[in-house]
Amino acid sequence: MDLMELEKKLKNQLLGPLNNMEKDVNIIITDRQGKDHEISAPVDMSMNLMEVCKVYELTVEGICGGMAMCASCQCYILSNHELPNKTPDEDAMLSEALYVKSNSRLSCQIKIEKKLEGLRIELAPY
Repeated sequence: MDLMELEKKLKNQLLGPLNNMEKDVNIIITDRQGKDHEISAPVDMSMNLMEVCKVYELTVEGICGGMAMCASCQCYILSNHELPNKTPDEDAMLSEALYVKSNSRLSCQIKIEKKLEGLRIELAPY
């Protein structure tokens, strides 16, 4: 087995359970190149949207580790989902970030919950 095959096998082992869990939500993420990715995210693992993007190897930096201190995980909410209000920390970080729009959020501050089924986001430029 060559290195590429091994990597693919390991990735399938890690992501396979995520795709098969009954408690998943389906989310569509448009990457920075404009390509759509339909992903499944588990609602029972206390993950946030930034972490899910990283699992699927989408280009989200998350430099601060999800502490709302860098805006490298900024995204645009494209669907009409009702999300929790921005925290003061998220609001402050977005007030200093680049490429901010009215629908900007930090993906590290969006917890994966069942009500996110069908969420559609776009990763902001970085």
